[in-house]
Amino acid sequence: MSDDFILDTDDLERRMDGAMANLRTEFASLRTGRASASMLEPVQVEAYGQMTPINQVGTVNVPEPRMVTINVWDKGLVNKVEKAIRDSGLGINPQMNGTIIMLPIPELNEERRRELSKVAAQYAEHARVSVRNVRRDGMDQIKKAKADGMSEDDQKIWESEVQELTNTYIKKVDAMLETKQDEIMQV
Repeated sequence: MSDDFILDTDDLERRMDGAMANLRTEFASLRTGRASASMLEPVQVEAYGQMTPINQVGTVNVPEPRMVTINVWDKGLVNKVEKAIRDSGLGINPQMNGTIIMLPIPELNEERRRELSKVAAQYAEHARVSVRNVRRDGMDQIKKAKADGMSEDDQKIWESEVQELTNTYIKKVDAMLETKQDEIMQV
């Protein structure tokens, strides 16, 4: 029975890819001094009795490098969208113009750049933890198979394969973090 053990490395890889995708989304929400529609993705607005992403209550545009505009479709939601942006912690001061909310993106000062760099490092650490949790699940499957009679040689082969996969993804996280921190610190 134990000779038939095959670890589903595709599943482990898929789950590690999920951690990477989540990290990309979190990094996209970090402001780097340039306007980007993706920086509003984490912001939710209470609309029609439930929390809704901003891009589902209005059109988000980036008309110029330091400006994001939101054309809110329902006039009754304009104030709620503005409040959600103020409360989001993005550090942006929305300006109202009818149903259009303008978000001028201020220059980042050195202190704010350092703060954002630390936040990016926290996001990367969460991603590393997620990758390590997937590794632990894989190792647990191998231990269970060992208890069911898998040979020690097979156990070592599978464990080294899982560890190799983990190391690859941790390097990817570190590379993404370095790129993002360079982007944030760039004046």
